Amino acid sequence: MQTPLSSPSNSSSPSAEAPAAPARTFTLSDFDFALPPELIAQHPAPERSGSRLLDGRSREPADRIFRELPGLLREGDLLVFNDTRVVKARLFGEKASGGKLELLIERVLTGNEVVAHMKVSKKPLPGSTVLMAGGRAAGGFDATLLGRWPDDNGPLFRFALHGPAGESPWELMERHGHLPLPPYIERQQNAEHDPDEAEDSQRYQTVFARAPGAVAAPTAALHFDEAVLADLAARGIERASVTLHVGAGTFQPVKTENLAEHRMHSEWYEVPLATLAALERCRQRGGRVVAVGTTTVRTLESWARSGQATGDTDIFITPGFGFRVVDLLITNFHLPKSTLMMLVSAFAGYAQVMGLYRHAIAQRYRFFSYGDSMLLERSGPRVA
Repeated sequence: MQTPLSSPSNSSSPSAEAPAAPARTFTLSDFDFALPPELIAQHPAPERSGSRLLDGRSREPADRIFRELPGLLREGDLLVFNDTRVVKARLFGEKASGGKLELLIERVLTGNEVVAHMKVSKKPLPGSTVLMAGGRAAGGFDATLLGRWPDDNGPLFRFALHGPAGESPWELMERHGHLPLPPYIERQQNAEHDPDEAEDSQRYQTVFARAPGAVAAPTAALHFDEAVLADLAARGIERASVTLHVGAGTFQPVKTENLAEHRMHSEWYEVPLATLAALERCRQRGGRVVAVGTTTVRTLESWARSGQATGDTDIFITPGFGFRVVDLLITNFHLPKSTLMMLVSAFAGYAQVMGLYRHAIAQRYRFFSYGDSMLLERSGPRVA
């Protein structure tokens, strides 16, 4: 049940001699709130940096425009972006019986094999071949179901793709696929019949997208344009990048009231050597690490804990988490009861975040992927 945004109940302040109150245990319901549906952005703002920015670093929020961001940072700060590129991973086809089928490619393996989510009324048997975009005879390609993919996060399947002239899965997706817009963008439901809108091919992609592999955009970075990047450089604010290929699991709902029972989806990440060097320079000069988006937070904090600069991460960040790298966070407004709401609450403090969301709703901010953003500061000290 959705509830109004609220802060934890407060009693009178304890005396200096009183023992510290035990840490609050959060449940799924704590991250629920009522969001007017008309605040869910269906299209991007006319200009990337013309979107709104809620400055939430202090108790009193400030309403700003995103292009003001460079003036809110300091010389010597380091902005870290996720340079993943969204691929046209949504593909339509049919079984030999004529039944319709939809694939969402989650990961490309070796040997023209892929891992995909499959949407179909009746699942074909392993070994069956389905015709994608009409099949090879019609200029499309065939996909052979090899079996289930060993994953606990949902129904994932392994396919072998067979295209004309030995085209790679990347080439087949580019030629026949559609951008996998989030489920709350209503027009994405008709992607099989309606061509992708021109604004999506440009605006559901960051201006510095480089490494193909994501099925969802790192949305906080969508607000950056060349003018903002030039302003940041002129102010002595350094840039670096990581890669985390955002998977469809980012939209996976949390179904357990007890957060400890939720199994987080796994995503591949990489922290380049150049970024590791930039992080060290930033610390040496006393700058702050500014993560652009929750995917960048997950990447940096996964590296800090594992010591691994590349690999898969299923890190689940909830209140009580000790941050080791990130000092500031730029992020969009997230879905109720989502793991991303939990992450930002862990970062900036639950009461602070809930207060910011109340303000954003009252001031008619635009929510989710094509929506507005906010700037947050870590609520506690960095942990060693």
